[in-house]
Amino acid sequence: MSEQKSPGDASQAADLQHGLPMVAKWDPEALAREKAELAALDRKGLFARLGGYSKKMGPGWMQSALTLGSGSFFSSFFAGAMFGYSLLWVQPLGMLLGIVMFMAIAYQTLSTGVRPFAAMRRYLHPSVAWAWALTSLAATVIWHFPQYSCGGTAAADLAEYFGWTGAGSLVGARLLFGLVILAICTAVTWLYGSGSHGIKLFDKLIKIMVAVIVVSFMIVVIRTGIRWQALWEGLTRFQVPKEKAGIEVMMGGLSAAVGINMTFLFPYTLLARGWGKEHRGLAKFDLAFGMWLPFVLATGFLVMAAANTLYDPANPITSKLGPDKAAQVLGAAAGPVLGRLVFDLGVLAMVISSIVLHMLVAAFIACEIFGMEPTGWRYRLTSLIPAPGVLGTVFWAKFPLWLPIVTSGICFVFLPIAYISFFVLHNRRDYLGDAKPTGGRAWAWNIAMLIAIGVMTSYAAWWLVKIGVPKLFGS
Repeated sequence: MSEQKSPGDASQAADLQHGLPMVAKWDPEALAREKAELAALDRKGLFARLGGYSKKMGPGWMQSALTLGSGSFFSSFFAGAMFGYSLLWVQPLGMLLGIVMFMAIAYQTLSTGVRPFAAMRRYLHPSVAWAWALTSLAATVIWHFPQYSCGGTAAADLAEYFGWTGAGSLVGARLLFGLVILAICTAVTWLYGSGSHGIKLFDKLIKIMVAVIVVSFMIVVIRTGIRWQALWEGLTRFQVPKEKAGIEVMMGGLSAAVGINMTFLFPYTLLARGWGKEHRGLAKFDLAFGMWLPFVLATGFLVMAAANTLYDPANPITSKLGPDKAAQVLGAAAGPVLGRLVFDLGVLAMVISSIVLHMLVAAFIACEIFGMEPTGWRYRLTSLIPAPGVLGTVFWAKFPLWLPIVTSGICFVFLPIAYISFFVLHNRRDYLGDAKPTGGRAWAWNIAMLIAIGVMTSYAAWWLVKIGVPKLFGS
């Protein structure tokens, strides 16, 4: 019997694409030093490892920047405005389920070095790989529009705050705000394809934007006050609303935590940085403290800010507010600077960071589809695929309702399929080779992943039956 080959063996997977020509090509000496440092950290104690990991984080922060967009904003804000602190547990749980799957994705990618698109084509079926890529790209393009809509509204409210009366009602002004946001996001996105120094600067800017999001909403919450007993109960009692509107808000919070395009972005950012087996511990740390923690803090502060200013059980809110009205309400409660100004800045940081990551993942997806390497003019050109979303600043409200409905349905339905695909890959020895988990580790991985798959599948089915199909056909 021939010896079992690992997936990295050229004799077994010569036609599979490995890695990305970014850091490994541009700065191989720095990558080699990093791997040596991580190997040395592995021989040290827990706290020494955690301290070392904190200096090398990156991909996890990018995930939190992508998911902290208009979807997270509205799902969190209306959870607080309609139900107070009682749904604080939703966002942490939704992201925790996502973290389980992302840890599996990181383990697979870093153990094999194989690009997931190629792995799905080889070890599952080409149709699965293509559906994963195309659905991720569709979600990225369509949901670019509400990012600009939300950002343009926040920018217009800031303009009115500083004296530009009526800026929010002027089509030209809103489009101008959108074009400024597009210019900023394009400049930041193009840093990623400009060399190792560009990637490092990109990482720093993303971390700053995420920090601005968290700190801005934290300041608003501190100013409006924290109800500590309600906070504890909201995190630990797992209260489930009984009415349909409440269930929609709760399930919307779960779905906003992880998007289908995030499952594409994450492994490719790992490969772009040249990470390998030596980085598996760092990847787990990065997911916990770069992805989960900032997301939970930002969304939690949003829930509390809305609950502190808008929640009234005797007169519940049923109509959706835009970020401009939300900022004005908070401004009345917390003061014009700490409420309205800081809140608008936090919303803009959310939108800009999400748009940048949308552009990055679009470039990765398109380059994979067309067989191009994501560098140079190819990267810059493909990153502009979602750019028409800038029209969302003025036209999003007039878009046909079926467009976001159909896209939401496709994305919600396909996310569990993406999870199932990575679950199957995690259990294939011909893919993972000697890295395939066995025994108790295999059971732990599989149980955790099946729980995440079960929750998302239940949500996808519920959404189709209760919201997607009825709204699509007008029933």
